[in-house]
Amino acid sequence: MAQHFLLSRAARSLSLAQVARMTDEAAWETFKAIRWAETDGAPFCPRCGCLKHSFIATRKLFKCAGCRHQYSVTSGTIFASRKLPIRDHLLAIAIFSNGAKGHSALQLSRDLNVQYRTAFVMAHKLREAVAAETADATVSGTVEVDGAYFGGHVRPENMKADRRDRRLAENQTGKRRVVVVIRERKGKALTFTFRTEAESVETIEARVASGSVVHADEAKGWDRLHKSFKTHRINHQVAYSADEACTNQAESFFSRLRRSEMGVHHHIAGPYLAAYAAEMAWRENYRRVSNGGQYQMIAGASLRHPPSHVWKGYWQRHHLPKGAA
Repeated sequence: MAQHFLLSRAARSLSLAQVARMTDEAAWETFKAIRWAETDGAPFCPRCGCLKHSFIATRKLFKCAGCRHQYSVTSGTIFASRKLPIRDHLLAIAIFSNGAKGHSALQLSRDLNVQYRTAFVMAHKLREAVAAETADATVSGTVEVDGAYFGGHVRPENMKADRRDRRLAENQTGKRRVVVVIRERKGKALTFTFRTEAESVETIEARVASGSVVHADEAKGWDRLHKSFKTHRINHQVAYSADEACTNQAESFFSRLRRSEMGVHHHIAGPYLAAYAAEMAWRENYRRVSNGGQYQMIAGASLRHPPSHVWKGYWQRHHLPKGAA
């Protein structure tokens, strides 16, 4: 029997010790090489694109010869206005990429010896950067669609006589949300959050290419999919796979997301659910890429992404995630 990729030596191409031992200069050079990879690490102005510049060594700043704009290796990226050393950002990316089921902000704060607030925002910036890859993506071919509900837990009463049926809408908190995954077989997974599965049908119609074959379960919310796609339905009360209908790959994604919620984060608030779901979709999409490859991908995505409109100034309440109070 062949060895699983994740157990092979090829899956381990990143050493946390090597990143932690980097000097500030080496970390800065690494950031420079990743950000300006298309010019082999040669900086160019983020405003006018000019390659000519002077260098202010005391402040690690470049000054454009064309528009005179001063910029650093993180200017105009999701790490803009940073306070931590660049090496700490690289170490955070390395730690984040090694989390098979995610990495909690509390653990990251201990790993980097920073405040929980700092680690929380840093981790969410990384989630936003990797999620941007599929912001406008579509899928085609054979596609599986499914939904799973998260949040809004109602604790049962101590005495059995006082307990209510928590399945009824009037006995719920209103915080419960459904994560809907659209997963292309041998392709990528896209995630979205809604109040009900039925609300996601328009999004599915927009993100799944015409002519695709869609597989879904017996939930009534998917009935409308028959209008737009050739749809196979599987009744999970009868079987997990039957008559060429199967949603096992969508269910596989939800097992990863459940393990992340229960084993790592323990509680995910509604406004942040979409970010965590997108992170786990990214991890699922690139599960067969080595940890060193994932490290390079996350760093590259972060340095290509503009400053976050949500997480920059988050603790000053300049911006809030959609749905946050």
